[in-house]
Amino acid sequence: MTSAGLEAFNAADIDAARARVLSCAAVTRWADAVVAGRPYADTAAALATARVVADPWSEEEIDSALARHPRIGERASGEDADAAHSRREQAGLGDLTGSVEERLRAGNRAYEERFGHVFLIRAAGRTADEILAALEERLGNDPATERRIAGQQLREIAVLRLEGELS
Repeated sequence: MTSAGLEAFNAADIDAARARVLSCAAVTRWADAVVAGRPYADTAAALATARVVADPWSEEEIDSALARHPRIGERASGEDADAAHSRREQAGLGDLTGSVEERLRAGNRAYEERFGHVFLIRAAGRTADEILAALEERLGNDPATERRIAGQQLREIAVLRLEGELS
């Protein structure tokens, strides 16, 4: 059984389908490969393709995907699909206040100074405390390890977003 979202994706013209996938991660090669695999029999098949063609992403592709992600704890602005995805993913964090907000702000700043890009973690299903713990732990990584983890987190986020698009 297919969902209405998957049926619409399978039937969409190439540009519309590509835009939907690019809203999940700004990685052109990945989006083109996912779109080229249509039609998908079910969402699981589409997600399997998305996982395979996303592993690995090149350094340039990771940079492209990172560039469209807001900081953890900051509400994404705008009405585009990227911002809507981000707001949904971070909704579980609730309204951050006090020490949690300050620790996230300080951790984001330290992370960006150390690694040169925003801290990225799949926020969906995680609490603010879990995210803070991961941020603090990952600050101890060497740049190569952290880059690998950031790429893996980007891929998880992209596939979750695509699942939402197709459901």
